[in-house]
Amino acid sequence: MRIGFVGLGKMGMNMVQRLLDNGHEVVAYARTTETVKRAEEKGAVGAKSLHDIVDRLKPPRILWLMVPAGKTTEDSINKLAPLLGEGDILIDGGNSFYKDSMRRAEELKKKNISFLDAGTSGGIWGLKTGYCMMIGGDKDVFSKVEPIFRTLATENGYARVGPHGSGHYVKMVHNGIEYAMLQGYAEGFEIMNAKKDFNLDLRSIAGLWNHGSVIRSWLLELAESAFRKEPGLDSIRGYVEDSGEGRWTVAEAVEQSVPAPVITLSLLERFRSRQDESFSAKVIAALRNEFGGHEVKKSSNSD
Repeated sequence: MRIGFVGLGKMGMNMVQRLLDNGHEVVAYARTTETVKRAEEKGAVGAKSLHDIVDRLKPPRILWLMVPAGKTTEDSINKLAPLLGEGDILIDGGNSFYKDSMRRAEELKKKNISFLDAGTSGGIWGLKTGYCMMIGGDKDVFSKVEPIFRTLATENGYARVGPHGSGHYVKMVHNGIEYAMLQGYAEGFEIMNAKKDFNLDLRSIAGLWNHGSVIRSWLLELAESAFRKEPGLDSIRGYVEDSGEGRWTVAEAVEQSVPAPVITLSLLERFRSRQDESFSAKVIAALRNEFGGHEVKKSSNSD
């Protein structure tokens, strides 16, 4: 199939490569000419603008967006919509908020443009192993572009999960679960790292747990790899960003009155990681000193 691909970041470029390697034709566009040239070197047809990428595709066109969620996605769709026509299909493979995807699907439908939201998981490893893809939208539209999903995904790694918005909704919850899993592994390894009496080899333990253990997973494979490179992770600062989907998952849990304490706390722990020193901890220490005379450790900033 011939597909236009907008966005050539770490995942986008790998997805283009995987499509090209499996016989698809790709017209690629990114904001920088250097990135487009890299795609051309892999076999893609380069485009100079969104208008150009549309012109290089014959109707009915298939366009895949792989750009940051929020304003970048919104602006891209707003610029593409007037250029597209009846029967064209626009796929958002980024991490958009599911309610935005539902709105965009309705707006594009008024212009007879079809829309699919494709939650995509697999990270930088997807080129080699394939991606897991959670797709929302009309069944007939999904069927038309299914060969693309089949190529990008690992075996049995794609599915239409429901109507517009459902793909990004499932991906949102997927990432919320990921937050909790990462936090659980992180806390376990920290406990073992603190037990200096045993001098535990965290790399070998991560590998051990992946053989028959009930907590075996790909994340443990990655943990083993990370500890092999740097056993104490000394060069890594304990600062953890969040992509936004953890926040959305927690907000959805509140909206649906679903208790989700583990996911919620894992999100809050990410916020904690960004503090050089917690003011709330200072308040607790001060209060303990006031009511119980408990010792207060002096800040390095105090005289």
